[in-house]
Amino acid sequence: MQRPQLRQPSPGSVRSGLSCLILALAALLGGCGRPAPPDLPGAASEPAGAVRQLAGHLRSNDLAAFARDALPPAEHARLAEAWRQDRSRWPLTELPLDDRLPAILGTLAAPGSEQRLRREFDRQFAGQDAALRDAARSLTLFGGQYLKQQGDYSAEERGHYVQVVAALGTWAGQAPLGERKHAYAAIDRLAAAARATGLASEDDLRQAGMEESLRRLGPFLAEAKAAVASYGLDLDRSLADLRTGLVEASGDRAVVRIHYPLGATEIDTTVSLVRRDGHWYMSDYLDHAALLLAVPAVPAMPFDLPAPPAADPSEARPESPPQAAGPAPAR
Repeated sequence: MQRPQLRQPSPGSVRSGLSCLILALAALLGGCGRPAPPDLPGAASEPAGAVRQLAGHLRSNDLAAFARDALPPAEHARLAEAWRQDRSRWPLTELPLDDRLPAILGTLAAPGSEQRLRREFDRQFAGQDAALRDAARSLTLFGGQYLKQQGDYSAEERGHYVQVVAALGTWAGQAPLGERKHAYAAIDRLAAAARATGLASEDDLRQAGMEESLRRLGPFLAEAKAAVASYGLDLDRSLADLRTGLVEASGDRAVVRIHYPLGATEIDTTVSLVRRDGHWYMSDYLDHAALLLAVPAVPAMPFDLPAPPAADPSEARPESPPQAAGPAPAR
């Protein structure tokens, strides 16, 4: 398969890439550092511990471990196979705007991307703090309305993401998003980290496979969190401050409360979990995996098609009978 040519970033790709990166990181239980709150009731329960385990993997940038513990082994193995068949990019599909991640990586990894992105930043954003704050407020309003009306989210996801978008809007209204020093440093470190992944397209992700792609994306996640931290959003501290507690449990089902700080906002939400073979898994992840695995695989065409059978001489079509000769032409 021929790899697609990388194109120079457009103003829209830079803007959407920045917003996608910030929202994606925060949506995976990120946030800004605050004094650690006390343990929630039921924090020692197994369901609450399962959620903290996933948050711990994100804090250590171990995306492969996150994928391993987020789903039962059978579903994990089937999704790894679906990844190779381009039918799934789970767990990247748990991120908002996940379909843009390969394009973002490709834009950052392209030769000379630092210079192009710096020029684009200078042209579009440098010194435009007031305009960027207005844009952040508009995006916050739009994002909140979109999430409330979007039918692809569960009630728990919707309630969580609405809080996240509002908190990010508050943070963005105060962050130095138009400052060259911060932007240049973030561009340089993200471009280097993107190149180090070797994942600049969908074809690269397919060839690497799920496990290897997630392993390579771990260091990129670390650099992305560091870049966001330079703007005042310490995601690692937030993951460290995340607290969970048990709301209710009945048989193989449980509801866990999650509390963590995001900027100046305290996020408080709940998630449902299901027990499978003695282990607890978040219901939303199980549901998303089931939807992805329900997509049928497209049968692969063989590389060498069989040659058509040789014609049987006995079945050859008879030649057409000769036509009767007409009268000789006049001389």
